[in-house]
Amino acid sequence: MRYGEILRQYWGYDSFRGIQREIIESIGAGRDTLGLMPTGGGKSIAFQVPALAGDGLCIVVTPLIALMKDQVANLRSRGIKATAIYSGMKSADIVTALENCIFGGYRFLYVSPERLSSELFLAKIRKVDVRMITVDEAHCISQWGHDFRPAYRRIGELREIFPGVPVLALTATATPEVVEDIQRQLGFKESNCFSMSFERKNLVYVVRKTENKAKELLHILGSMQGSAIVYTLNRQKTKEVCDFLLSHGITAEYYHAGLAPETKDRREEAWKSGKARVMVSTNAFGMGIDKPDVRLVVHIDLPSSIEAYFQEAGRAGRDGNTAYAVTLFGGNDKQVVSRRLEDNYPPQEFVREIYDEVCYYYSMALGDGMNCTFEFSLSDFCKKYHRPMLRTDSALRLLTRMGYIEYVEEMEYASRVRFIVDKDSLYRFRGLPADYELLVNALMRNYSGLFSDYAFIDERYLSRITKLPRHRMYEILVSLSNKRLIAYAPSKKCPIITFTRHRVLGSELRFTAETYDSRKAAFGERLNSMINYAVCDSKCRSTLLLEYFGEKRAAPCGRCDVCVSARDNVRLPQGGEALLSLLADGAWHNVRELDSLALPRKDMNGLLRGLCDEEAVTIDGERIKLNK
Repeated sequence: MRYGEILRQYWGYDSFRGIQREIIESIGAGRDTLGLMPTGGGKSIAFQVPALAGDGLCIVVTPLIALMKDQVANLRSRGIKATAIYSGMKSADIVTALENCIFGGYRFLYVSPERLSSELFLAKIRKVDVRMITVDEAHCISQWGHDFRPAYRRIGELREIFPGVPVLALTATATPEVVEDIQRQLGFKESNCFSMSFERKNLVYVVRKTENKAKELLHILGSMQGSAIVYTLNRQKTKEVCDFLLSHGITAEYYHAGLAPETKDRREEAWKSGKARVMVSTNAFGMGIDKPDVRLVVHIDLPSSIEAYFQEAGRAGRDGNTAYAVTLFGGNDKQVVSRRLEDNYPPQEFVREIYDEVCYYYSMALGDGMNCTFEFSLSDFCKKYHRPMLRTDSALRLLTRMGYIEYVEEMEYASRVRFIVDKDSLYRFRGLPADYELLVNALMRNYSGLFSDYAFIDERYLSRITKLPRHRMYEILVSLSNKRLIAYAPSKKCPIITFTRHRVLGSELRFTAETYDSRKAAFGERLNSMINYAVCDSKCRSTLLLEYFGEKRAAPCGRCDVCVSARDNVRLPQGGEALLSLLADGAWHNVRELDSLALPRKDMNGLLRGLCDEEAVTIDGERIKLNK
């Protein structure tokens, strides 16, 4: 079946968007391929269509468990066999998923990078007919990327097992240096990169310099309509800003990684449905959120990189209509951002001390500990040893990159359900509301062994097939548990630490340039680029962003705060006001219409040259328009 037919059959679209077809044809021809597709570019279709056009299984490596579950549910709803393996699953469920891939005709297996090193996974995957490997968020494999994750390096083992299988790497943001490194790390046979333009013509970038960010935020929200996201740097601030907005009559919710899953779902649903106009969040919110009509994204705090900023700002205006990305910048923000360098790369002696204290925390003797895994409470650890949480978290991440431990901030354990009563007793139970029965029947149809043991359940999939909102499903499961019909253990996220080597003394830790010095310098450069973006008032904001990603543009955007300020300061030559009045509608006009101004030809030519030099107008052959 050809690519276009697959697109129509499963997704109902008549044509591909952007560079989707080029990527699909490249990977379909068996070539290792890298696709740079900004937020909203349609990454999933770029690998799902070519995988369905061939035989066998497509492995999809992604770090985003929630997105993984959602895509599996989406594929199943289209009649496409897909499954996933992620943190928190029981060995029996992992075996079942892999056996289905071996014998069950499955087309997609989603897997988190941490699972790739599992002996069970590696033993089973060799028996699977793998025809394609997709690496989502591919920038995570590069040490020069803004979100490097050591577990991504394990993808190399898949390449060794399946040397002839093509790899499709996808990412939304990458500098030229990272593009080159991704291909090198994944062992591309030849350089082969397709890139969409990073330009978002409908997105207006604005930096507001203010010493009262709360007041400015109220002014911005009061000046325009539509759904909004407000990004803050820490969890506590999300609640503070949300409460502030609520106190001024603006409907809002707040969101961060520490919230319970059902709370996240309820707040996300309130925002998506319009009950809450504003979502105040850390960077934990937005990935995989499909809400095209977001009109405004505001950053109260500067992100730590242009890559992070571009992704978060890009969640506005995905419907193609005009939207705004506003950054609030205060007098001490430059110093605040600069301090992040030491917070993210604390002194080496501090890292050595944290390593020793983690070993004391678990009573780990010298020479012991390899492959031992423990649940970890960062707050308890920091309280016990009187350590600052942010720098301690950074030290643990550095120790992970150095290979001494594996620190997973949020290991997700899926929800579990078991029926307490037997099947006959359940059927005799009367008076359950219709939505209760709908969920009970869905559980029994989709999960086996519920009457004898716990089964992990996928709430996103159940929500999709029952049409019940996630928060309502949670309420029903709790109610059934209170009625003593089921035992229900909601999903939870718990940090873990695994010792990947035998314990040594902290003084013996080895810091390499790759794990510390070079990465610290690269992080500092990204921080400086973000600061430069905010303080610059002489260059088009869109141009600054495009140049960061190695893309040149012919002219300024004409819409950002810098361009608007420059246009407002243009000193018009004689006759210029009349001309701009004629062109005020922003549409193209025929140059013959300029005759109505009754200016001598020489004066008209001089006027047009002056306006072109000031980039106030654009002339294209016999057409002219005002640059708004």
